[in-house]
Amino acid sequence: MTFKEFFSFRKNRFFWLNIAGMVLAVVLAVFGTLKWIDIYTHHGEAILVPDVKGMSVADAARVFDNRRLTFAVSDSTYVKDKPAGCILDYNPSAGQKVKEGRTIYLTINTLNIPLQAIPDVADNSSLRQAEASMLASGFKLDSVEYIPGERDWVYGVKYRGRMLSLGEGVPMGATLTLVAGNGKDSLDLLNDSLMMMRDSLIVPQQPATEEEPIIDDSWF
Repeated sequence: MTFKEFFSFRKNRFFWLNIAGMVLAVVLAVFGTLKWIDIYTHHGEAILVPDVKGMSVADAARVFDNRRLTFAVSDSTYVKDKPAGCILDYNPSAGQKVKEGRTIYLTINTLNIPLQAIPDVADNSSLRQAEASMLASGFKLDSVEYIPGERDWVYGVKYRGRMLSLGEGVPMGATLTLVAGNGKDSLDLLNDSLMMMRDSLIVPQQPATEEEPIIDDSWF
């Protein structure tokens, strides 16, 4: 085959039609691929993350569903001034632009109040020291319950009428009752009770009145 015969295909129009067809097919394939990627990834489309802070999870779920977003509870913490189960924070945060179907990760207020161990004040501190320790730990205090014993010495801590043991946990911020001595022993209280009983049994005597003289008027 001569060199001239080798390049004779250039005069064949079918050759050039095939080349043009191949180029067109490649262009269409590239364009179609890019278009499919745009549709699949929603290129250029964005959804603003709504503000759901403070809502319950059920209410937030409806808001996310209307925006075509999904969510998942990823963490929980305890804030005593917030309702149980309400949304405290989330990521991505409100106002950020995300794509449809994006998962929003929520941090909610725990449904159960965490337990906290009471300070070691029973048989270990005065009433004033115990009150300061309890308040510093975040607990509330009810009226002091006094029992026979050393004055203002703390003998125990009660929660809802039940005496607590050392290290026992109660809900954070609970209202507790300190049990302290009233400065009297059991014998003193017994004597006081007997005195009160004796006083109640004594009947006060009526003061004597002077009798008027009897006048005999039979001689008239």
